[in-house]
Amino acid sequence: MKTENLIASGREVLMNTYNRYPLALVKGEGTRVWDVDGRAYLDFVSGIAVTSLGHGHPLVVEAMKEQLGRLVHTSNLFWQENQIALARKLTSFSFADKVFFCNSGAEANEAAFKLARKFARVHGKSSKTQIISLQNSFHGRTFATLAATGQWAYQKDFVPLMPGFSYVTLDDGEALRAAVNEETAAVILEPIQGEGGVHPVSADFMRLARALCDEHEALLIFDEVQCGVGRTGRLFAYEHGDVIPDIMTLAKALGNGAPMGAMLAADRVADAFQPGDHASTFGGNPLVTAAGCAVLDVMMAPGFLEEVRTKGASLKHALQKVADACWDGAPVRGMGLLLGVTVGEKAPGLVAQCRERGLLINCVGGETLRFLPPLTVSREEMDEAMGILGQLAMNHG
Repeated sequence: MKTENLIASGREVLMNTYNRYPLALVKGEGTRVWDVDGRAYLDFVSGIAVTSLGHGHPLVVEAMKEQLGRLVHTSNLFWQENQIALARKLTSFSFADKVFFCNSGAEANEAAFKLARKFARVHGKSSKTQIISLQNSFHGRTFATLAATGQWAYQKDFVPLMPGFSYVTLDDGEALRAAVNEETAAVILEPIQGEGGVHPVSADFMRLARALCDEHEALLIFDEVQCGVGRTGRLFAYEHGDVIPDIMTLAKALGNGAPMGAMLAADRVADAFQPGDHASTFGGNPLVTAAGCAVLDVMMAPGFLEEVRTKGASLKHALQKVADACWDGAPVRGMGLLLGVTVGEKAPGLVAQCRERGLLINCVGGETLRFLPPLTVSREEMDEAMGILGQLAMNHG
């Protein structure tokens, strides 16, 4: 079936919830994907930071194939060895002591909000129900995570929003001081706002959030759904600084395409959850946790994350050269292989032009180009991508 026929068929049966590109992908290998017509593309979107080990990574594929032949699913009423193994890896590599598995980033954040409120209640603070997030943040599309998302464009058609959420401006310390009080259950931050335009949170603001949460007996939640699991060149983005959260949420790259999320917490917080407080039918089933174990084995191999940091610095330098030449020196933001540059209203057109030339990138906020190649991307592939982008920017951008 050709692209136009597949698209026409899809429009007949799929709800219109995505502004889909006129592209139907059917195959992937490493950093490249192929459409239904056989054309190849460099994938610098990676399923929005999901296929961070590239498409069809042999160790992930083998782990899932082996597990597929043994046991795909069993209820969380039973203990599961892969689930325990993955939780052991995550806690060994992080501040956390316990893990709750689910299916997505939104579900991980839902679990974090519930845990924050339950923690307050267990400690005799039932009035502590408020969650503070940032303007321009993105935490999901369920009703609670939508209320936590500080972007009216996502919220406007679904009011009234769930109560108990408020927002402060990124890096506005005075606003944060004014917002956190004795009714605050938690503050949630993305160390790097991904959907909001690739905006890192400053170290000073993170330290202030930590101090205010400690002062008011609130919890600090880091949403690392997009920026975690190797994307910044550390396994977790919080490792770049000196601030340790109480709760961290993960998803996207954790399964390299297998749908999974996780909510991690220190024992003193995690102990607030008891049987019946929260659950997920498919969360952490044997198949997806087999994939997760393989992902972490690859990422924690000697030299892997150091190489991500090196490649990230090279890509950022190359992208800045394009920005200096074509976009009045617009600063390239982000770290590792999560990078963005604001180019104005020409951004969507550049995304389309890149796609026509065989490079997949995307645009956030209508003005920012975002670059999310697999962590396994080669230097030759980065050079190829920057060559395409630079030529288009010079001619049209």
